[in-house]
Amino acid sequence: MVTERPLRLLLGTRKGSFVVDGTTARRRWSVRGPFHPGGDVFQTISDPRAPGTLYAVVNNSFWGPMFFRSTDWGRRWKEAALPNMPRGKDRPMPTDGTAKYPVVNGWQIAMGPDDEPGSLLLGIDPASLWRSSDRGDSWAPVPGLNDHPTRPKWNPGAGGMCLHTILRDPTEPRRLYVGISAAGVFRSEDDGATWTPKNRGVAVSFMPERHPEVGQCVHKITFEPSDPSTLYRQDHDGIYVSHDRGDRWVRVGRPLPHDFGFVVATSPTAPGGAYFVPLEPRSRTTWDGQFQLYRWEDGPRRFRPLVPKGAFPGAHGTHRDALAADDLTPTGIYLGTTTGRVLYSPSGGRSWREIPYAFPAIHSLTVAGPGPAG
Repeated sequence: MVTERPLRLLLGTRKGSFVVDGTTARRRWSVRGPFHPGGDVFQTISDPRAPGTLYAVVNNSFWGPMFFRSTDWGRRWKEAALPNMPRGKDRPMPTDGTAKYPVVNGWQIAMGPDDEPGSLLLGIDPASLWRSSDRGDSWAPVPGLNDHPTRPKWNPGAGGMCLHTILRDPTEPRRLYVGISAAGVFRSEDDGATWTPKNRGVAVSFMPERHPEVGQCVHKITFEPSDPSTLYRQDHDGIYVSHDRGDRWVRVGRPLPHDFGFVVATSPTAPGGAYFVPLEPRSRTTWDGQFQLYRWEDGPRRFRPLVPKGAFPGAHGTHRDALAADDLTPTGIYLGTTTGRVLYSPSGGRSWREIPYAFPAIHSLTVAGPGPAG
């Protein structure tokens, strides 16, 4: 008899965050929330080093950006801190000289190394990177990136000049990657002390220079789980793959009707490729009025559609953090849409279902448990 274990989907939406409780059977789900009601929750994520601990970055049109922590799977939340933002009863402003890095919105949360259980990294708009050693109660800037000599060439994308992706190489913990819109990908080999742009081969259609050092509007990057020297990249101007840690990128999305999009995800139980949801670039929804998700297979270098034609008709849009895959066998694939739907496959793409709940527009979707994901 196979024992079912808890499996949770963590949603950040246009109007709060939600926890969707299920099990590894992936048949029945229950919804809790909204938490942080009325807030634009750009990400809710679990900490695999401390099971039950969740973090949420919340942007409120009245109260500004905020950072929250829960230690009981989201049942109760406590406000922590954000860089350069007032906090506490009297909400004093910081006086430590870091105010030269303004905060418009909080974007991305990433865990520190396994042997530093309280460490976090945080990406901000306007693009800056911050580090915490106390689970978000205080933050220090990462000047090697924030004061990078190429910064005068960084430009805001449509969502602002956001640092939206932070990756730590699982085989080399001092190697970090960030994605900034619109500046591109940067890599550090020394835990953030110094950074190098890694955008060679990525074209830019909206600037006079076709292949600049920086200025690319990267939307999302992720590792190949079987070999983190391979990375998959969804840009404003196409789908790319690198096999040398980002030193050179090759566009692979041209065979698709469109290779514009926002999301990319991988799973350790489905190595050798990545999942993408290409969009029609003007409407920013899936084309032909239906849901479609493709798997890029890196060995044969081909895209394979995973959704039967005609399934889930409608105009499906996505935000950059709204696609995730679990580490079960077969792999579960989960997509949150801008129309508040969660479409998922418990079978690696062979069959598809929908969670029967109307959420607000979904910004992010992450998986928590039962393995390395939390």
